Amino acid sequence: MKRRDRRVQVLAAALAAIALAVAGYTLTRPDEPGATPERQAEIAAKGGRVMPFDLERTTHRFAKSGTGGVQTVTADEPSDAGQVKLIREHLAAEAAAFRSGDYGDPAAIHGGEMPGLRALEQGHARIDVRYAETSAGGSITYTTSDAALIEALHAWFDAQVSDHGRHAEHG
Repeated sequence: MKRRDRRVQVLAAALAAIALAVAGYTLTRPDEPGATPERQAEIAAKGGRVMPFDLERTTHRFAKSGTGGVQTVTADEPSDAGQVKLIREHLAAEAAAFRSGDYGDPAAIHGGEMPGLRALEQGHARIDVRYAETSAGGSITYTTSDAALIEALHAWFDAQVSDHGRHAEHG
């Protein structure tokens, strides 16, 4: 009987630990699952080394579609010509890199295990990537008929919105 009591105690302790971990995770996600304030601060710092524009003066939007989606970065003040220029230069360069399968910048910011990243790198030839200027910045449109790549793009978008916190939103 003592052996059974001990197993019940161990099981109860394990369940309590799982409940605490889940509660802690739930309480530390300010915008999206997994986006702790520490993670968002880390992403902002890494982003500052990769993205030339000011995260505090710009907004990322990620709009999913049935064929992929659109990533847009805009200056919060459309008249901020300096930020608009930096956004456009960066997104044009990123689109060219993505077309060739180079997702090194997002990996440098979000990590190499970022959701969807590997599939996008491997399937880049099956994704039409197009850059366009917008009135206050720029956008990159991703289009594919490959269902797995659409799913990867959507996961990649979700990870970016989560990681960028208040600097990003679903469009």
